Amino acid sequence: MATQSVTRARGDRLAQARRDLSAADPVLSRLIAARPQFDPQQWLTELPPMDLFGALLFQIVGQQLSVAATRRTLGRIEGQFGGRLPTASEVLRTDPATLREAGLSWRKISSLRDLAGRLSDGRLDPAVLARLPDEKLIGILTEIPGIGPWTAQGALIIALDRQDVVLPGDLALRKAVRAVYGLDHLPSADEILALAENWRPYRSLATGYLFAAAYDQQT
Repeated sequence: MATQSVTRARGDRLAQARRDLSAADPVLSRLIAARPQFDPQQWLTELPPMDLFGALLFQIVGQQLSVAATRRTLGRIEGQFGGRLPTASEVLRTDPATLREAGLSWRKISSLRDLAGRLSDGRLDPAVLARLPDEKLIGILTEIPGIGPWTAQGALIIALDRQDVVLPGDLALRKAVRAVYGLDHLPSADEILALAENWRPYRSLATGYLFAAAYDQQT
């Protein structure tokens, strides 16, 4: 019964978010109407379970890589750790050369180990981080060399299910906005942020619809 209640509440929130986005943005209204069965969390079911560290690992791996290349590298890392993603302490105990063999660059390995160290020695507490507002949490995470806003923003969506996150610097999102809104140029991050003001407090969902539209155009 409890699971059914949670599912029903989530469905109600999603329906309300769709109505609000449709009213706020006519372009999104058309995307939403065209995808009545769209589940913004469906893509997460294709990924291994991730806590905040796992989500940041996923995002770090994916920097400057395609989705396919990211998943291949992630699969190799899982293979090194018995079919799952490593914990922060396991990363610290692992020879960096092992992660290099999985396809990570030395820069990404350095970022990952720095993050793992902060989580393992208490400088960062996942429970405390999870309670912070988005901007505060992003600010803390981006203090770590190699973790920029894109990496942190993606982790908030994946691990913490934050509902009002947008990735303005994401190239795929910028291309999707150009195509869907019929722009004659690739929008800048600032232009994405300005447009996304209309999507508050559901910027994560709006972003999901735009990514879905971009994927549909490629298939």
